[in-house]
Formats: sequence, C-alpha cells, structure tokens
Amino acid sequence: MEELTKAEERIMQVLWKLQKAFVKDIIDELDDEPKPPYNTISSIVRLLEKKGYVNYKAYGKTYEYYPAIGKDEYAKTTFSKLFSGYFDNSPTSLLSFMVKEEKLSEKDIEEIKKIINQGSKS
Repeated sequence: MEELTKAEERIMQVLWKLQKAFVKDIIDELDDEPKPPYNTISSIVRLLEKKGYVNYKAYGKTYEYYPAIGKDEYAKTTFSKLFSGYFDNSPTSLLSFMVKEEKLSEKDIEEIKKIINQGSKS
C-alpha cells in the first residue's frame, strides 16, 4: 500500500466520513478558509484513484468518488509502519513513549492493565 501525503490523507478522511462524494462535497466538508480551489482537490482525488485508494461512478462528465480502501485497513498498515519504524516493534517502547509524552491518562493506564490481565488469563 503506497503511503499518502498529508493532503491525500485529509481527502481520504473526508471520503471515509461521507462514504461517497463529489469534489464539491469534499471541498464543503474541509474546514479550510478560504476553501481550496476545485482543481486542486480534483487533482488530489484523481491521484488517490491512481494509487488505488478511491473508486468512482461516472454520471456523464461528473464523478462521484468513494473509498476503495477502508479506514481500518489503512490505519492498520500505517500503524504497522510507524510501530516498526519508530518503536522497533516493541510495545514497551510505544507505551513508554506515550507515558513520557503524557498521552495516557490514569484511566487509560487502568484500561491497559485490564486488557493485559484479560490477555494473560486466556
């Protein structure tokens, strides 16, 4: 699976949310002010289609786009690359990083402990 640029990923987030959309719908959903030009978003969507992330249904010269790859599938692949590239496939390294960066609340830590305990009982 080819990596996405930040702009491509933003468009995919919109498509995952909307399920299907015309370029105008994508632009309307973006929080950007001023809104990006139609041609810019159209070009990004066509690149996503070439990469295999998006399919479309044609209505004459108008295209309705929809995700070809699910958000969960993309998240799994992206996380695997992040996990291996930055944390050497070590859950300890990942959790240590999250604790040091204060990304885990006490509640999160308790939930993780429960998950670990349930896993060790299996």
